[in-house]
Amino acid sequence: MKTWEEIEQIQPVATRTIMNSIKKNRISHAYLFQGDRGTGKKEMALLLAKYLFCMNRQGENPCNHCINCQRIDSGNHPDMHWIEPDGASIKIEQVRNLQKEFTYSGMESNQKVYIIKDADTLTVNAANRLLKFLEEPSVETTAMMLTENGHSMLSTIRSRCQIIDLQPLPPGILQERLQQEGVNETDAKLLSALTNSLTEALELAQDDWFADARKIVIQWVEMYTAQPEDIYTYIHQNWIPHFKDREGQERGLDLLILGFKDILHQHIYTDANTILLSNDSSKLEKIVITFSQAQLLTILNQILMAKRKLKANVQPTLVIEQLALQIQR
Repeated sequence: MKTWEEIEQIQPVATRTIMNSIKKNRISHAYLFQGDRGTGKKEMALLLAKYLFCMNRQGENPCNHCINCQRIDSGNHPDMHWIEPDGASIKIEQVRNLQKEFTYSGMESNQKVYIIKDADTLTVNAANRLLKFLEEPSVETTAMMLTENGHSMLSTIRSRCQIIDLQPLPPGILQERLQQEGVNETDAKLLSALTNSLTEALELAQDDWFADARKIVIQWVEMYTAQPEDIYTYIHQNWIPHFKDREGQERGLDLLILGFKDILHQHIYTDANTILLSNDSSKLEKIVITFSQAQLLTILNQILMAKRKLKANVQPTLVIEQLALQIQR
């Protein structure tokens, strides 16, 4: 997204807050963008960074063409620093390195920007170090922190940031926009259930990895009816080799949630349309008979627990093995 007007279509309140700050020349020294995955946190942070460095601003928007805008798009601007978790967390050494960078003058101006992805993963020591940095920046600095779980961050950090709440995009609106971009109705319905971001959804629609992930999850769910004795082997031969990093593993579990929600909805609404599973009536009927409503509610809670374990850095193979056994009981 290249302009505030584009982002305003999906995040009207948050966008107007930023635009009003720009118009009044009251840009905060620190922002906390908090919202679910895919709600536009990164896009808003990068657009604000481009505005701060842009050489040919167009009102409240960056020009998107000057050398500074281009370098931010490519991730190569010398005065913009991006920090994300090293493993499961953001460590104190990363904040120390950031502070060291900021003791130097800007390459082309006094303006410097840093963006911290998954800011809720800051270790206690790193968070305390960052707090001091927020209070005593060495140069003209704008900090932007992105998180899905802002309330888990230190209250002292939150109190020093302007908090920007990003709201989930209604699935129906995203589905409609995806279909306007040429995505078929079935895929658009699935993608709008997985993300609130049009950009991310369009990327997934063209991603072979995602297409394979979808097939793996569907086959896993269907195996509980057809070949339950082979599920453990299937996971080791298909799931574990495909879902290698944490982002992929969480995406796989999100798909698994949609699969079991499809079954639950068939229990409650016999004419419900599925999102992930096939609408083949004979297949669905067998799967629905396999699980009771009570079992499905338990399974959905177990998948959510598996997601929490992954975020807590529990060994992924162990998490998936335990989950498969829990579902089978």
